[in-house]
Amino acid sequence: MTTWTLFEKVWLGVFTAIQVILFFWWQQTTIDFICAISNMLCVVLVAKGRLSNFFFGMIATSLYAYISYKQQIYGEAMLSAFFYFPMQFIGLYIWLKNQNKVHDVQVRKLSKRGWLITASAVAICAIGYAELLAYLNAQQVHLDSITVVICIAAQILMTLRYTEQWLLWILSNVLGIIIWGIAGNYAMLMMTCAALFNSLYGYYNWIKSANASLIAKDARM
Repeated sequence: MTTWTLFEKVWLGVFTAIQVILFFWWQQTTIDFICAISNMLCVVLVAKGRLSNFFFGMIATSLYAYISYKQQIYGEAMLSAFFYFPMQFIGLYIWLKNQNKVHDVQVRKLSKRGWLITASAVAICAIGYAELLAYLNAQQVHLDSITVVICIAAQILMTLRYTEQWLLWILSNVLGIIIWGIAGNYAMLMMTCAALFNSLYGYYNWIKSANASLIAKDARM
């Protein structure tokens, strides 16, 4: 996952062009534009297992928190400010300790027990967080709550290098598309659509990497 494929170059070019069009046509703010581009670079680099994803993540998460706060989507704002942003530093530290000789992260697969724990935690936390958001008079309480909790679980799995993070990202992207569609923020909507596509690509890449790791492990045994 060290080199950039033609598909990845075209994908980044197309997404950047779409954001430029949105910036001028829909008169989106400069902050929206920078956030969208930084987020796209971040998620593409995560899909490639590259450490540099965290540097773009720091930019994207801080700006996304501000944008969500201005839209009164407080769950997303708190998620980015108090979880995503600090997790960039934690993730960078953990990935640095678990990289191979070509600086790609070594990925893992989640067990059935791990899935059960993850699903139970997501359900319980989503119910509790919805109550908090309702108390804060936030917008789109239930959608916001479940999306936030799924994203937290996905980020934790990503930091711990589990391939199954991508399945949670896919679900959170679908919910995010609904949220930003309702809010009418087209830059964030397009960013989330692109993130969904990239999550599918990331899952494919990490599955290949995980299988390759298992084959290499079996060969050593």
